[in-house]
Amino acid sequence: MQTTDKLMEYIEHSPSPYHAVHSAAALLEEAGFTRLEECAPWALEGGRGYYATRNQSSLIAFRLPSGAPEGWRMTAAHSDSPTFRVKNDLLEGDKRYLRLAVEGYGGMNCASWLDRPLTVAGRAVVRTGEGVEARLVYLDQDLLTIPSLAIHMQRDVNKGHDYNAQRDMQPLYALAGSPSLTGLTAEALGVDEGDILSADLVLCPRQRPVYLGPERELFQAPRIDDLGCAYAALEGLLTAGGSGRFGQIYCLFDNEEVGSGTRQGALSTFLPDVLARVGEVLGLSVQDGRRALANSLLLSADNGHAVHPSFPEKADPANRVYPNGGVVVKIAASQQYTTTGLTAGLFRAICQRAAVPVQVFANRADEPGGSTLGRLLAQQVSVPMVDVGMAQLAMHAAVETAGSRDPEYLARACAAFYQAEFTLTADGIYQF
Repeated sequence: MQTTDKLMEYIEHSPSPYHAVHSAAALLEEAGFTRLEECAPWALEGGRGYYATRNQSSLIAFRLPSGAPEGWRMTAAHSDSPTFRVKNDLLEGDKRYLRLAVEGYGGMNCASWLDRPLTVAGRAVVRTGEGVEARLVYLDQDLLTIPSLAIHMQRDVNKGHDYNAQRDMQPLYALAGSPSLTGLTAEALGVDEGDILSADLVLCPRQRPVYLGPERELFQAPRIDDLGCAYAALEGLLTAGGSGRFGQIYCLFDNEEVGSGTRQGALSTFLPDVLARVGEVLGLSVQDGRRALANSLLLSADNGHAVHPSFPEKADPANRVYPNGGVVVKIAASQQYTTTGLTAGLFRAICQRAAVPVQVFANRADEPGGSTLGRLLAQQVSVPMVDVGMAQLAMHAAVETAGSRDPEYLARACAAFYQAEFTLTADGIYQF
C-alpha cells in the first residue's frame, strides 16, 4: 500500500487547495520539473518537464517529448473540497463566545462537520517592504468546533434536521478575551498583525488519515474527493517517464465544487493558455496543434459513489462499484460525464495491458447524478475524454472512506495511460 501511504501524507500536507498545489509542486520539483511563471517568458527543451501555477490553487505540469508532440496524454483532477470559507474573525452574537463568520463552499454533508476538532488553512496576504505577498498558513492546533444543539433541546433531531448555514454552522472559536484569528495568523507567519491585509482561509478537519478493517482494506481521511485522484494521477505522471512521441500533461484545477467558472477553474483559459504558449515556443503551426489535440486523450479524474452497505438500493442495479474493485469509469446519458463508448473502450484496453481492474459506474435512471470538471474543460479544449476515479463512501462528508488498494490501481492506470502510444488513424479508429 505504498501509494496509499503516500496519498495519506499528501492529504495531511494539503489542508487547502493552496497547500495541495504547493505539495504537488514540491513533488514535481523533486522529480526534476522546472517551475515556470505565467508573467515571465518561457524557454522550453524537448524531453524536459515543467509546471506553472495560477492563483496558487491550480497547477498544470507537462513533460515534452524529444520532438514535436504528435498528441497529448492529459489528466485533470481538482484541488478543492466542500468546506466553509472564513469571512470574518468575529460573528456578532453572545459576547461571551467568539465565533468566526463563515460561508459554505460547495455542497457538504453539514452533520458530518459537527462536534469535531477543526482548524483553518489557506493563505494570507501580507504587506512587505516591496509590496504584497500571499503566504500559506495552517494553524496546526485543535482550534475550532461547530457544536450541535443538545438532543434535550431538539427531541426530534434524529428524525431529520434542516441545517441553516447562518444559524447552525458558524464555528465556535474561543471564549471572550482570547487572541483574534488574525493575531494567530500573524504569529504563525512571523509578521505584525497590522501587516495582514487579507486572507483566503477555509475550515479543515483535524482527523489524520487512518486505515480501517482487520486487513487495513479501507482508509479514511478528509478530502479523498478529490485529492485521491489528484495524487494518484501525479504519481502516474512521475513514474511513467517520458514518451518518445507524445506530450504528457497533468492538471490540478481549483473551484470544481462551485462550478469551475473562475480564472483558475476548469472553465478558465489556463489549459488553452499553456498549450498555446508551448506550441508557440516549439514552433508548431496551427494545423500541427489541432492535429495533436485530435490525437489526444484526457482522463477527467474524480471519484464515484461506491455501493453503500446500508443503502444498496441507491446504486444502479446494473452498474455497481465497490472499494478495491478497480478504477471506476463513469458514464451518463446526460453527458454530465465525458465518457463515450470509444473513449471507455480505449481506456479499458490500456488498463488491460497494465493488468488494472476496471469497473463501471452509472447513476440510477431515477436519480440525477453529479458532474465534474471534464465536461466543463471540454468547452475550452476539445479533446476526447473519459471520466475515471475511485469508488468511495460518504462523498462530501467532512471525512470520507475508500478502498486502500484503489489509489495504486488508479496510479498504475495513469502511468500506463501516460506511456501509451496509441494513435488516432481515422475518426473512431485507434491503433497501438
